[in-house]
Amino acid sequence: QVVESGGGLVQAGGSLRLSCAASRGSFSMHNLGWFRQAPGAERDFVAGITWNGRETSYVDSVKGRFTISRDNGKNMVYLQMNSLKPEDAAVYYCNTVRGDWRPLAPSWGQGTQVTVST
Repeated sequence: QVVESGGGLVQAGGSLRLSCAASRGSFSMHNLGWFRQAPGAERDFVAGITWNGRETSYVDSVKGRFTISRDNGKNMVYLQMNSLKPEDAAVYYCNTVRGDWRPLAPSWGQGTQVTVST
């Protein structure tokens, strides 16, 4: 179980920092990922981080703008989003992920809404 937070309304070019907490159990030994789903679209991978934080991966459209990080001591994963674009607007979710960054847990949290205005 996870709880995402930090979304909101931001102007294009602005920044947001999303947070994801484990409401049950621990993240510390899992690879983690952020996903997003825009209206009428599939839920897509955005960024991932290995359990020890040594490796990260990003979808091409966010490289150089988004940064994923984690704090295993706090059981948290974060997504710093800079230079936001209208096409970044979506509901953002976190989940544990496999080695190929596909989601692992069958259930999802409620997500956090990101809206980007022009």
